[in-house]
Amino acid sequence: MNRYPSLSHAILKSGTQLLQPAHTRAGATTLDRPALEVMTDFLAIRPLTIAPTVGIDAANDKMIHCGVRLLFVNSQDGAIAGLVTASDILGEKPYRYLQEHGGNRAEILVQDIMTPITLLEALHFDDIQRARVGNIVETLKLAGRQHLLVVEGITAQWTDSIRGMFSATQIAMQLGMELEPALRASNFAELETMINRSM
Repeated sequence: MNRYPSLSHAILKSGTQLLQPAHTRAGATTLDRPALEVMTDFLAIRPLTIAPTVGIDAANDKMIHCGVRLLFVNSQDGAIAGLVTASDILGEKPYRYLQEHGGNRAEILVQDIMTPITLLEALHFDDIQRARVGNIVETLKLAGRQHLLVVEGITAQWTDSIRGMFSATQIAMQLGMELEPALRASNFAELETMINRSM
C-alpha cells in the first residue's frame, strides 16, 4: 500500500484568477487613533533590502523603482547591518564622505553612508499596541528622525527582531497633510508645526 496516495484534483475553469495580497491604502487617521494604524508591519509588507557593497546610485535607482525611500542593509550573516535612505544618498553624506576619503561619487558604496543598526532607535511592539498616533509623533519629534523602527522580542535567549517601522512621510499623509518631496519635514519638530497648522 502506498504511504503517500495522490490527491484528488480539479479542472480549472475559464476566468480563474490568481489570489494576490490585498492592496490596501493607508487610511486617514488622527492623533487619537491607535498607533498601529500608522505602522508599516513587516508581517504584512515585506521590507526591501540591499547589500552593503552596492553603489549608492544603484541603491537610489532601486528605491525609485520600488517606490520607497528606505532600504535595510543586509550583513553577511543575514542580520541587519543598518539602513540607508533617499535622504542619505541625495543629501550631504556623499559629499562629506568624498571630502574625507577622496575619490568620486560612483565609488561610494551603501556601507559608506548607511546608518549602522547600533545608532538606530527602536520602540517595543508591546508598547505600540497600547499607544496612539500622537505618542508616535511626540516620540519621533524627540528622536529627530524620518523613520523609527519597532522591535518585537522572540524569546529571552534571542535578540529582538524588527517587526515594523514608522515613517514621517506616511504619518503626514495619513493625517491628511500636503507633503511635497521638497518640503519633507527634516525632523518631527517641523512635522508637528505642519500638523498644528492643519488643525
